[in-house]
Amino acid sequence: MRSVGSLSLACLLCMGFSVHGSAVAEETENLSPSRKIVPLFEEKAEPKEEVAVVLTRGDAMPTDVSVATDPYFEGYVQALVDMHYSEYRVVVLVKNRKVWLANLPKNRLIANSIVSFVKDVPGVKDVYILDGVPLKDEELREKYVKRPQVPGIWFPQMTELFLPLIADPRNATYSLGYRSGDHVIGVKTVNFSLGDDFPIYRWLDVLGHGDLQIGIEAGIWSVFNMDPHPNYGGGTELVNTDFYVAIPITYARDKWSFRLRGYHISGHLGDEYMVNHPHVVRLNPSIEAIDFAASYQATEAVRFYVFPGAYVHSDPTFPWQPMYLQYGTEVRFLGQKFYYYRLYGNFFLAMQWRNLQQLDWNFDGTYRAGYEISKFQGIGRKMRLYIGYHHGYSLEGQFAKERTHYFEFNFNYGF
Repeated sequence: MRSVGSLSLACLLCMGFSVHGSAVAEETENLSPSRKIVPLFEEKAEPKEEVAVVLTRGDAMPTDVSVATDPYFEGYVQALVDMHYSEYRVVVLVKNRKVWLANLPKNRLIANSIVSFVKDVPGVKDVYILDGVPLKDEELREKYVKRPQVPGIWFPQMTELFLPLIADPRNATYSLGYRSGDHVIGVKTVNFSLGDDFPIYRWLDVLGHGDLQIGIEAGIWSVFNMDPHPNYGGGTELVNTDFYVAIPITYARDKWSFRLRGYHISGHLGDEYMVNHPHVVRLNPSIEAIDFAASYQATEAVRFYVFPGAYVHSDPTFPWQPMYLQYGTEVRFLGQKFYYYRLYGNFFLAMQWRNLQQLDWNFDGTYRAGYEISKFQGIGRKMRLYIGYHHGYSLEGQFAKERTHYFEFNFNYGF
């Protein structure tokens, strides 16, 4: 009897577990996917092979643009040009995926940069300047004539009419560098500058169909001696800081650009230098001057410039004879477009010489070579890394009449 009872109990337990398991399974099937019971041990699917994807500029273009009508494609290209060259009301016309550009700036370098930018837009078959459109194309001509023209621009920010001079040691940009071998300021020195050009207003298509601009330019240049002797206070020594402010009036047409500039610049000895050299008499190297620069862009790669000037006033404690002349050249080569990063880079060589009446017209030269990178080909703000050599006279405040030479390694940001 005991064995029969045990057998009956075992059968009942098995039936109970079976019924309970069926109920659980049925309940699990009825659960939502997010609440289903996941087995603790489950065979994992074989991982899929990863494939590297290389993006091109065409991948950034909306898919519907590649098959869009000419009016739609025209609006797309117009928006790109307006976004990157907002200072120039360039008119974009499209017919059969061929692009005509109207109202281009008269500055050849900037105009070429816009044409190059549009040529790189995926889907563009060719780019023409509107003046070259056949007269028989009345529809295109009429469409252009009806487009509004803008006489001027307040506070243009993207481009410059007179491009800064790379080899000019007093170029108003942001820079940080190291000098080696300067026996006037210090054998081991660090220099930095803070400067920029602030355009106020630009007139378009004036004075012989060129562009005219007025603005304000300002900057400071400081130099630190990293190993001063003597060194009573310890640490580095601020030797000198130059302060500069100018009102430049610039004009550009075709390959030529000009700058008429009135400016003030003054030098101030650093506190640490005065502590370490108590016997030095502080002078006031302060001048007001005017100069006129002419620049010629011979090709997209080669530029020449010259500018005579005069010191209108100098402080009696540090007088200057009035006349001076500066001139130089810039060469850019091995340009390359980085479509993935939407950047343009090229190598450059830049040289500038100056002759001052006060220094008996002796030669003073600055030579720089490096690499620059920017958003647009040929124009816009750029980052530059370069090495350089200066041979002639110091540029720092009341040391500016002493001979020196040094090597430099600089990082620079600006136009």
